[in-house]
Amino acid sequence: MTDDTTHFGTIHYDEMDSPVGTLRLVADGHGLRGIWFERERHPKKADPTWVRATDPLASAPLAAARVQLEEYFAGMRQHFDLPLHPVGTPFQLQVWHELGRIPYGVTISYGELARRIEKPLAVRAVGAANGRNPLPIVLPCHRVIGADGSLTGFGGGLPTKRYLLTMEDRIARGDLFG
Repeated sequence: MTDDTTHFGTIHYDEMDSPVGTLRLVADGHGLRGIWFERERHPKKADPTWVRATDPLASAPLAAARVQLEEYFAGMRQHFDLPLHPVGTPFQLQVWHELGRIPYGVTISYGELARRIEKPLAVRAVGAANGRNPLPIVLPCHRVIGADGSLTGFGGGLPTKRYLLTMEDRIARGDLFG
């Protein structure tokens, strides 16, 4: 992960169908930069200079992300092994890095996430950084819930968050027929 905001060659994007709707994948030559939901809570606009990846080999990070996301939704992948290149502040990058350490099928609170980055009083800032996570699912911000166990905001919407958590719980318990 990097906080460098300079341009790293051509930025490619592609779209893929998933059980939670169409996902837009965005990558540059260094790695996956973003995953956008079809219905974002805070909609993002594609940059007109980005190039649609019409050939799977046009962007190796996009091709790898597509395969691994398909495996995740099929219940065959619990950990992502992708080159990542999210762009954010040093604090955001710290929060996003910690998101990647939350085990599959496990949820934690925003307070616990703040403690894990050794900033226990920064719960609100952690929540804001979590909400700006450019790589949902891969950096599983959906695994962060309210202190009382409630589902709280999620860029892809609460039904998507509920779907992801339920799917992970079912697979983690070995219930393959849900």
